[in-house]
Amino acid sequence: MASPSQDASTLLASSSAAPVAHEGAARVFWRVLTRFDSSKLSPYLALRNSIGVLLPLVAGFALDMPRGGLVVASGALNVAYSDGSDSYAQRAKRMLSSSGLCALAVLFGALSGSHSVAAVTIATLWAFAAGMLVAAGTTAADLAVISLVTLLIYAAQPLTPRQALISTGLALGGGLLQTALSVALWPVQRYEPERRALANFFLELARAAEQPLSATTAPPATVHSTQAQEALSSLDRERSIEAVRYRALLSQAERIRLSLLMLSRLHLRMQRESAVHSGVQILGEYLKETAQVLQAIGNALLSGIPAEASTDILAACESLTLRLRQEAENLPASFLAAVARDARFQMDALNGQLRAALDLTAHATPAGQAAFAKQEAHQPSSLRFSGLLATLRANLNLQSSVLRHAIRLAVMVALGNGLERAFYWHRSYWLPMTIVLVLKPEFTTTFSRGLLRIGGTIVGLFLATALFRILPESQTLQVVRIFVFTLLLRWVGPANYGIFAAAISALVVLLIAITGVSPKEVIWARGINTAAGGALALLAYWIWPTWERTQVSDRIAAMLDAYREYFHSLSETYVRNETSNASELDRVRLSARMARTNLEASIDRLGAEPGTTAEQMHHLNALLASSHRFVHAVMALDACWLHTAAVPARTAFDTFAADVEKTLELLAAALRGKHVQLNEFPDLREDYHVLVQSGDPKIERYALVNVEADRIVNSLNTLREQVKERVRSNEVA
Repeated sequence: MASPSQDASTLLASSSAAPVAHEGAARVFWRVLTRFDSSKLSPYLALRNSIGVLLPLVAGFALDMPRGGLVVASGALNVAYSDGSDSYAQRAKRMLSSSGLCALAVLFGALSGSHSVAAVTIATLWAFAAGMLVAAGTTAADLAVISLVTLLIYAAQPLTPRQALISTGLALGGGLLQTALSVALWPVQRYEPERRALANFFLELARAAEQPLSATTAPPATVHSTQAQEALSSLDRERSIEAVRYRALLSQAERIRLSLLMLSRLHLRMQRESAVHSGVQILGEYLKETAQVLQAIGNALLSGIPAEASTDILAACESLTLRLRQEAENLPASFLAAVARDARFQMDALNGQLRAALDLTAHATPAGQAAFAKQEAHQPSSLRFSGLLATLRANLNLQSSVLRHAIRLAVMVALGNGLERAFYWHRSYWLPMTIVLVLKPEFTTTFSRGLLRIGGTIVGLFLATALFRILPESQTLQVVRIFVFTLLLRWVGPANYGIFAAAISALVVLLIAITGVSPKEVIWARGINTAAGGALALLAYWIWPTWERTQVSDRIAAMLDAYREYFHSLSETYVRNETSNASELDRVRLSARMARTNLEASIDRLGAEPGTTAEQMHHLNALLASSHRFVHAVMALDACWLHTAAVPARTAFDTFAADVEKTLELLAAALRGKHVQLNEFPDLREDYHVLVQSGDPKIERYALVNVEADRIVNSLNTLREQVKERVRSNEVA
């Protein structure tokens, strides 16, 4: 694999040879800059955050302590970035952590501000830690960045120990106020975010039930499933009636998802065998009725009104299941008959899952909670995630983009801080602060944020200047303007970083004006330092880049490893005829899904990098489509083995499963740079031929395994060729 410096030289060499590719990358990058993500608009969240900033300012003016009110308001503003619409427990934990971290940052920054060496050292170490916490996920990374920015601001205005303690307490109070406003409705709507996430999952399943399945797309409702898992992760340690209900609903939704996937596959097979067969029409009508039941469940979760009309729809589903049973029994022994019987088994299973989901939804009312708890108390807890120290330790090597980002961030913060203190100019702490906000682990985010930060800052400063010239000066107007810009920042800012940068620039000018500092002086100082900090951040990334193209192969390998673990766990369950391994299957299935979505996000970022060709994107998307076909087949096996009659596993299946795992292992090794010979790969097609010749093909479970094994062989053989081509292209680069 090419080094970053080789990548940079290759980029320069190819700039004249591939203008079309650059134009494509430029268009993608422009879309990143101008993208407005309306799904991130949250007026209610913005309103409560703005109130959290407004209240301390009003109290400060009322008590004739505007500076104290400003410190509390700044603490509330910092913690506002940790607010969200996820579960109350998860949100409260995150916001309390942010309050504590920002308070510590105020204390360390204020105490070290008068000692340049100590201030630079603490900021550099904090920056390195913030960079490493990228490996722990976006929540930890965001908290680290917010606290680092707070540290830099307070280090620029040294205080006495007494003043530092007072400021720390005030900032902590502001954070706690913002947290209290965010979770104020906990006793009234405690599980509203969890219920909303589950409702969206069921509504997406309803849409998926009516859409034709494509083997080269990701399995249906992937994003909504992941969002529901994340929303309910905070209930892991809860044993309340409500927590049990929502975990059970999520479990049913996951099983319904698998059943829908399998039924869609069977519907396609029946159409290929005989498009005019009555079973095709029956199954099509069944999927439409199922969509209505799922729609009713989703609407009931959103509204809190029981889905009473769905009882009749479910009765229609059961009637259609009976009709297909009768059709299948009258068919002569054939592949079509085996598929029809498979479909009938899946319909029976799905009917039971729908009944359970409806029952669980009905028990959302207080009157039914006690009965539900007695019935469902045995449900297993949701999955837990741990291993932060192991994750950080694994990233302590220069091949890790996390460590490279941490070093880059620490060095640039030290440089910016040193320049600020060696050649002091007014409000110079904005220089290292801008570096922290702009510099990110990957190219696309760093450069888009850098450009938007500089451009947005200029717009915001001009806007603030215009407001000070046009509007008269008064405390009331000051507070109103701060409230409006905070609302704009938290409402529209998340949808586009340029709008965020403009709003925060104007807001900072307005806040500092409360202390008596001339707005004109603040405007020019902020503009100069922001431009310098943004330029330094972009320069650092240009000198030592971490291109997404150097990470994609590792992410493909990680996905194949996760798929291998999923397939292994599933195969063990099948061979041993176990039904008690559901929690382990849930774990490996979720890990596989997360690995796949990480790869998809990586490929999207790669498309915005300069030098990325249309051919490269086509190759990666084709490889991704082949991996989708593989996981479709595995998920179909997962769905069927839970609901078909148990039969002894064939000896030939043991050989087939072992060779599938070996193939996945070799593909991952090749992607990580190991030299793998073609003759090391097992002959999966020969394994398949032996498999289909063993056992009675009329037995439903054997018939299903035979069909999905064929798809597994086809997808893995295609992947082998695609991985070989990718390895060859990396060696050439």
